[in-house]
Formats: sequence, C-alpha cells, structure tokens
Amino acid sequence: MSLTLEKIRARDIRFPTSLGKHGSDAMHPDPDYSAAYVEITTNDSKQVGHGLTFTCGRGNEVVVQAIQAFVPMLQGRTLESITNDMGVFWRELASDGQLRWIGPEKGAVHLALAAVINAIWDLWAKSEGKPVWKLLVDMAPEDLVRCLDFRYVSDVLTPDEAVKILEQARAGRPEREAQIRQLGYPAYTTSVGWLGYSDEKIVRLCREGRAEGWTHFKMKVGADLRDDLRRARLIRDAIGPDCKLMMDANQRWDVGEAIAAMEQLKALDPYWIEEPTSPDDALGHATIARAIAPIRVATGEQCQNRVIFKQLMQAEAIRVCQLDFCRLGGLNEGLIVLLMAAKFGIPVCPHAGGVGLCEYVQHISIFDFVSVTGTFDERVVEYVDHLHEHFEDPVVIREGRYVPPEAPGFSITMKPASLDEHEFPSGPAWR
Repeated sequence: MSLTLEKIRARDIRFPTSLGKHGSDAMHPDPDYSAAYVEITTNDSKQVGHGLTFTCGRGNEVVVQAIQAFVPMLQGRTLESITNDMGVFWRELASDGQLRWIGPEKGAVHLALAAVINAIWDLWAKSEGKPVWKLLVDMAPEDLVRCLDFRYVSDVLTPDEAVKILEQARAGRPEREAQIRQLGYPAYTTSVGWLGYSDEKIVRLCREGRAEGWTHFKMKVGADLRDDLRRARLIRDAIGPDCKLMMDANQRWDVGEAIAAMEQLKALDPYWIEEPTSPDDALGHATIARAIAPIRVATGEQCQNRVIFKQLMQAEAIRVCQLDFCRLGGLNEGLIVLLMAAKFGIPVCPHAGGVGLCEYVQHISIFDFVSVTGTFDERVVEYVDHLHEHFEDPVVIREGRYVPPEAPGFSITMKPASLDEHEFPSGPAWR
C-alpha cells in the first residue's frame, strides 16, 4: 500500500522542569523543557510519523507556527516520492523560496524543519519495520548519500568522499552490529551537575551514579567562577580521580574569560569544556582551543547548520563534535556533520540534554559505530534522566550505556495522555 501524507499536526508540549531546577545552567536558570511536536497521519491509520524539536519554554509556540508553514509542502505527498530522493526533498523544504527569507537554514524555521524531517524518518523506519539506526545501517552507501544535501560543504566533503567513508567501514559491519547489541553505547550523565541543585543533592547523585556504573560526569559552570571551583571540588571528591569530569559553560563567557576561567578550573582535571563562548564564533573557539590544550573544546548543541560545523572543523576549533539534529535541519543534516567529523578525525558525542533528545541520539551514535567509525574511542553520548516516562519506547540505560532500541521508528512517539496533560497552555499541567 502506497502511503500518502494526509494530515500534519503540530502541538506545543511543555514540561514544568523549572520547578525542580532540572536543566538549569549559566544561560538557562529556569528552563521548562518543551517540544514542538509533529504528528503525520497517512492513508493507513496504522502508519503515523512523529517528530519533535526541543526548546526551553517561551518561544515554543513560534516553532509550532513555523511547522505549520511546511504543511502545504507535505500534504498529499507519498512517502515513496520523498524517500526515493530524500536529498532533493530536504533541499526543497530547506530552500523554499519564501521561507528561505526568514532563515535561511537557521532559527525557528530550521528548528521546525528538524521536527518535520525527523517525523518523516520515523514514518519511513516504521513502514520498514526497523528502528532508524537499523534503517541507516542497512542502506547501501550510495543510497544513504543520496539522502544528503552537500551544498555549502562540498569544499571539504564531496558525495564521492562520503561514499568512500561508508564503503571503507563495510568490512566488519555485521560483527560491530552484534557487538553494539551486546555491549550498548557508552554514555555520560549530566543529571548530577545542574546549577540549581543543592550541594547535598549533587554529592548524592554523584555517589549514586558511581554505584550504577557511570564513569563520565558533566557539571555546569559559568555563572560564578568561585562557585564553579567549589562545586567542581565537591564533584571530583565524590566521583574520584579515575572518572572523567566534563564542564559546560553554555556560551556564557567571552573568549578571554573562557581562557582565564579554564586556567583555574584545570586543577580539577576537566576532560572537556563545552560551549565556552558563542557557538557561532569559530575563530574564538580556535583561540580558546590553542590556549587551554590539552583540555578539549566541545561544541555543537547550538550550532545552527552544517556550515558552522565546517568552519569549526577547518579552524581546528573543536576536539569534540556535539551535533544536535533538532538544532540542525533534522537527521539529514546531522548525517553530513557526522561524515565531515569522520573525515577530520573528530569524535562525535551528540548533545542530548532535553526532552526526547536521548531517544533521538542513540540512533545516530549506533550508526556511527556500526557504519562510519567502528570505534568507541573518545566517544560518549550524553544522558539526562528526565521525562523518559512520557515516551512509548523510552531509552534504556544499563551500567552507563545506551541499549540499542529495537522498536520500529525513531523512539520519539509520545504517549497520548502525556501530550494531552502537557499541551500548552490548555493542558492540566499548566492550568
């Protein structure tokens, strides 16, 4: 049966996480984790695609409205017409002659594009009876590369080079797939280090994390250097000298401030500093990277498109790529960044701090291991323990590792009761 896209619905879903200071950092002291949520229904009532993009509350309604702008370009299309040439379809949406004026490929429109594109991938994978990571792994390199738009980055990565990267990784792929199913993908926890948490809570969460098998922990910094040092000592004492401690400034510092702060914080042996300055400042990141080496610079969750990533990699400005394919234009653009990172030899550790992002990122990291790089070296995926109970197929973590999902789709379908409860502003959670 040929699937036709009949109805596209966008919903404003918000969770009052600010009440418990979950997600709080130097730039977002009171986030309400939110999702602009997309549901694509088809002529087959059993085949429904879901996608979302993440925000921190206010402004989520803007992204919902931007999603509505894509509806006329989707309604009545067959899934087959889209998947037969996914790269052309992506460019058609990303480069629409009218929507492009309020982009291009950035901002609320690009966030909306991510939700729509990821919903298409969810529908595609469900129609094939596979999780998204398996759909990608089973594609021939040429077919996968045809899903991508190399405009603006072909000076560093051509389609032929992308095919070659995938071809070179084909040897041993079945063995790696079996390995990932057995071992899972290594993760780190951010849930111990939110700025709004008390010292007692931080220490307790660190000790519990150690007992559960976590070896990588991330804390937020940037609001007050003296307090950052104090909290970092607490965390380092709680996790011990053998665990990795990552730090995240969430874009709070200027370039000089970042260098000066890390000069003091290096005493706590940080593995990386994340978003030390504006995510758009490739040369600023490069200056910081040179000044604070061997501490790694990590950035990506707020990088708005593949062009920014290209410049960060060209400038040797990052040693950790933290792509977010809600901020990018969905999985298509995320795959291009993944392949560019492979060419530059930069490990990808995707951003997953937010509602639904853990459900998403497991798929791209599993694909990275099986079909692109074949290694876990310097690769670890973010995990936060919030809001997974609202998903039909939530992530499973075992001893600090993501267990590969087996259910068809992108793991992003939310429970109807959760959607109704948290729809803004009419849901009971907000009344």
